[in-house]
Amino acid sequence: MSRHRTRTRPPLTLALPALLAVAFLLLPLIGILSRTEWSALGTHLTSPGVVEALRLSLFVSLWALGLSLFLGVPLAWLLARVPFKGKAFVRSLVLLPMVLPPTVGGVALLLGFGRRGLLGPWLEGTFGITLPFHTSGAVVAATFVAMPFLVISLEGALGGLKQSYEETAASLGASPVRVFFTVTLPMVAPGLIAGAALTWARALGEFGATITFAGNLPGTTQTLPLQVYLLLQDEPEAATSVSLLLLVIAMAVLIALRGRWTGTPVAAKPAKPAEAAGMPDEAAAAAPETGRMPDAPVAAAAAADPADPADPADGGHWPLHATVTGFNELTLEAEPGTTIAVVGENGAGKTTLLRALLGLTPRAHAELRLGDTDVTALPPHQRQVAWVPQDGALFPHLSALANTAYGLRARRVPRAEARREAQLWLDRLGVGHLAARKPAQLSGGQAQRVALARALAARPRLLLLDEPLAALDQTTRARVRHTLRTHLAGFGGVCLIVTHDPVEAVSLADRVLVLAEGRALQDAPPAEVTRHPRSPWVARMLGRNAWSGTASADGLVLAAGGRLVVAEALPEGSRALAIIGPEAVSVHRDRPSGSPRNVWQGSVREITAVGSRLRVLIGSAEAPDLVAEITPEAASELGLVDGSKVWTSVKATEVTLVEL
Repeated sequence: MSRHRTRTRPPLTLALPALLAVAFLLLPLIGILSRTEWSALGTHLTSPGVVEALRLSLFVSLWALGLSLFLGVPLAWLLARVPFKGKAFVRSLVLLPMVLPPTVGGVALLLGFGRRGLLGPWLEGTFGITLPFHTSGAVVAATFVAMPFLVISLEGALGGLKQSYEETAASLGASPVRVFFTVTLPMVAPGLIAGAALTWARALGEFGATITFAGNLPGTTQTLPLQVYLLLQDEPEAATSVSLLLLVIAMAVLIALRGRWTGTPVAAKPAKPAEAAGMPDEAAAAAPETGRMPDAPVAAAAAADPADPADPADGGHWPLHATVTGFNELTLEAEPGTTIAVVGENGAGKTTLLRALLGLTPRAHAELRLGDTDVTALPPHQRQVAWVPQDGALFPHLSALANTAYGLRARRVPRAEARREAQLWLDRLGVGHLAARKPAQLSGGQAQRVALARALAARPRLLLLDEPLAALDQTTRARVRHTLRTHLAGFGGVCLIVTHDPVEAVSLADRVLVLAEGRALQDAPPAEVTRHPRSPWVARMLGRNAWSGTASADGLVLAAGGRLVVAEALPEGSRALAIIGPEAVSVHRDRPSGSPRNVWQGSVREITAVGSRLRVLIGSAEAPDLVAEITPEAASELGLVDGSKVWTSVKATEVTLVEL
């Protein structure tokens, strides 16, 4: 199939100045190329003075690069990751050498580090170090003007890196320093390399600050740019040849970077050709290698020896006690082996609760006790609280096996033992055959299993899962849910699962915690929450109609207007929630006669299929929106389409009132 591209003709008023700008930048370079004596190029570049200046330039620029890395990388991390007063001022200091005239920078260095400067006398008197007119002075000058390129480039890369990777590493037991060197730096390596290359190229070409601060001493401070300056006076042809050398080096650096200094590189897209053809995720991974469907990895995993070293209980049981204050105000108590589903509307405080238990947010504070240990004052990496964020946050530079072993290695488990235990966990979750794959080579379901294996392998005492199955398709979600339920059954701690899926809440959890504005509306077994939800949002999540109102003598005065007749009334004046199952709503073309006490006229607003039945949303001026569930045959007989005028009825005995 041919691909047609739409070509946009730029307006002349924009194209002409742009072309002039290109010509303005290109003309000086053409001038160097046209005036270079190509026959004498080798002679010019191999003369003793040029060779000595080149050697000194490389020495100075590499030392400047080393100093910039040593000082600039922590500074970039500080600017990107730590909020503090005066950050704008510090960033301005970083940018200042980039906009400051180089000679002014040299004067500033003299007044700061010279013999009569602020620090110079102390350096000379205490350590015998004299920077001006010394090679070390040239290094300082080059570092001063070049380091900002590294800091700005790396800060941009760090700013584009999701903090969930670093936070997940901390939850697996990695100290901040270990996180920095094993997760942060590898993930921003392209930005770091780009910044380092720009820094080196800028240090190699430094002139103004060097000649002002360090002088122009042959063999000591006379770098290649200074050599060009001298050659212009006596040998302009040689100066042109040396300038060409510096130009080629600078262009080579920019071409090699290919624009990477402008931001973080785009992550590689997962390769899932087999899955796209409709194969299960395990088959998608195995097919390219074996050419056949793999042997039921989930079943094999479930048959793993429950007493193997990867046992999540790790020989202990840890009840949970947490008192959370701040945005969230609640107390949690749970026995070992309990799974709690945390549900609520967006903004209810679900993720904030998890982050408070991890010690990762100032919005809420958790006094947390796991078993007999109070971990409130401990940093995240010492709490033994493992976290699986929504996207899994698998480290893209590590294989599935190395990802799974990360928490064990962070807790100083020997490498061989950590990898063996990690492999056992991958096998138990049905992805052991993918141990050598990188995250980009995994499907969504496979990646989530690896993320779960990594969290469980870290031997946590509290497991936090933030919508771990949200990104999966329905088939994969059911498979992963079954696997997760199997392994949570043997977990010796407490597990909290944030979810918007009623099936997950009911099938995985022993309790359902309903949050609203950071407070607990309900904390009860799934069956109780299903029968008597205390939140309209939860009732709707469970597929039920939920109307709030005030109890009256014969029913409920609805908050949205109207009245609802019920069989069993509550004390008059009490706030209540009326729960109506969609299957209890009858839909008619004409006003129904007979026993229904609650009858409203409305119109069909939406029809959706749920399994083998249809859910019909009906709007009415007399009552809140109502969802009815009917068969396709009934919808056909009624002739229902969007906008159809209908009557709805609900028997008083079909209404359940929950006092709030």
